[in-house]
Amino acid sequence: MTRKRSVKTVTSPEFQPVLPRLAACTWYSASRWLFLAFLTTALGLSEASSVSGSGSPAQNKPEKPYALIFGTVWGPDDRPVHGVKVKIRRDRDKKARWELYSDHNGEFAQRVPAGKEDYVIWADLKGFKTARGAKLQAGEKVKIHVENDERVDTGIHLK
Repeated sequence: MTRKRSVKTVTSPEFQPVLPRLAACTWYSASRWLFLAFLTTALGLSEASSVSGSGSPAQNKPEKPYALIFGTVWGPDDRPVHGVKVKIRRDRDKKARWELYSDHNGEFAQRVPAGKEDYVIWADLKGFKTARGAKLQAGEKVKIHVENDERVDTGIHLK
């Protein structure tokens, strides 16, 4: 013998007015309504972008030339070290102009203006500890020369 179970749905009074509208809406009409809403939005966005010209103002500006300083921070065991603060300044300046951190591969990259210039790079280890809790010592500052819009590769070795 199988028993028939009767299921009674209890809804809160705030959803009472919504249920008749949802029940009247079939899957076909709901999907058609969503498709039309998506289509109108897509057409509206494509029309707006075609009216504004060939793209956003950022795309119309020519990109300024730059040089790229790319490097790796190496630990005393000749393995890359991540999370080290790297500071970069022009040779003629006294303070660091750029500060960045090495990533999980120990690498860092900074765009600098194109043209002949000398830069000094060093690691700032104030408050830095390795995962094992050992303190590292900063190595020597590294001098780099940039001629034009080029990539310069370097490394910072910690003690």
